[in-house]
Amino acid sequence: MKDKTIRMDVHERPAWYEWIMLSFQHLFAMFGATVLVPLLTGMNPAVALFTSGVGTLAYMIVTRGKIPAYLGSSFAFIVPILTVSQGGKNMGEALFGCFAIGIMYGVVALVVYKFGIKWLDHLLPPVVIGSVVIVIGLALAGTAVDMASQKDVIQNMPQTAQEWQNIQGTIKTVDPEQGTVTVHTYSLENFLVALATLAIAIVTSMFGRGFLNIIPILAGVVGGYLIAIAAGMVDFTPVKEAAWFAVPAFTKPVVSWHAVLVMLPVTLVVLAEHIGHLIVTGNIMDRDLTRDPGLHRSLLGDGIAVSAAALIGGPPSTTYGENIGVMAITRVFSVWVIGGAALLAMSFAFIGKLSALIQTIPTPVMGGVSILLFGIIASAGLRMLIEHRIDLGERRNLVIAAVVLVIGIGGAVLRFADIHLELEGMALATVVGIVLNAILPRQQRQAGAQEAEVA
Repeated sequence: MKDKTIRMDVHERPAWYEWIMLSFQHLFAMFGATVLVPLLTGMNPAVALFTSGVGTLAYMIVTRGKIPAYLGSSFAFIVPILTVSQGGKNMGEALFGCFAIGIMYGVVALVVYKFGIKWLDHLLPPVVIGSVVIVIGLALAGTAVDMASQKDVIQNMPQTAQEWQNIQGTIKTVDPEQGTVTVHTYSLENFLVALATLAIAIVTSMFGRGFLNIIPILAGVVGGYLIAIAAGMVDFTPVKEAAWFAVPAFTKPVVSWHAVLVMLPVTLVVLAEHIGHLIVTGNIMDRDLTRDPGLHRSLLGDGIAVSAAALIGGPPSTTYGENIGVMAITRVFSVWVIGGAALLAMSFAFIGKLSALIQTIPTPVMGGVSILLFGIIASAGLRMLIEHRIDLGERRNLVIAAVVLVIGIGGAVLRFADIHLELEGMALATVVGIVLNAILPRQQRQAGAQEAEVA
């Protein structure tokens, strides 16, 4: 079941021309989400690109270059940042709260270093972590399909109740001044472009020769982009208007202990996400990264990245499942490639036209490759259950897996409004899995099955 072929191991450095293309592949994988978080929270996208690169390089140094992980903007912080910043008015206070999150990472890393990770095997056995990894991939399935097949259309505002009812799609915004509504609706054209992008990536991965075989995501994005241009879906106006060189608007944090109290509970969410990503990365690489270089180093590296980003106005970072998916497909684990992507992100923060050019990639193109990337992650979780011989005939395992999958994929939310804490999706599924694993008694096979084995 396990593909142990490694095309490029952690410390192998590719030829310069391969290096550039492999790094661009990771840049494309993380770009959309990394830029989206600051757009949603009122932060500067260019600063987010720069801090993602800085954070990734810092993480690689702390982990001794043994973990190929790209750190991009974390979605877990969107709600608390919006709560504290109040529409951008108190962004400095929100940044201080993010800085404190990074410090908390360091505290947890110190605890892990002091007491080891044996507790992790009991806390997150294969039946829990395998199910959580499946959730990591499939919880994003709806997002990938939405990106691939939906688009926003601006229409004239309906005048009658019947016209409102006849709108096809989901109404996103209403602009009474302009007399328009923005509708999120199905687009066959978008879906065909996404499917073409997906097909190019699959064909390249399965049948590509030589170097082409290890850049299927890049090939899919480039091929899909060209198809989108031919279909008239690309607007180059932002590229023409962007400056060649622009210094990002860096921002300093402002001390606020209230912001710390509001944002600190989110640590539980990002810690669960971090551990899940580290375990699935190790599973793909066929090595235990929680022991070498160690979970404590990984947590510390992420914490330094979060605090460093907060000091100059960037959003908190997290390891990215999209980039894990790229490595799972290509079997290229070189930290030189990840580092190259980090340097590209940092340079793009200052080169306005290049950054604008990447942002012109249509959503369905990224949706097409996301279908493959997120599916690969889910498949890694399924493989983990198979390799550890998890017996779903045992009711205990069946209950744990079933509940984790439905809560995670279904998007269940546990919301504590008073302390601005939300546990949803993967984080909530992880907590529920841990609790069920702790309280459910271990069961033996049914008596009838035992008698059959004896007979």
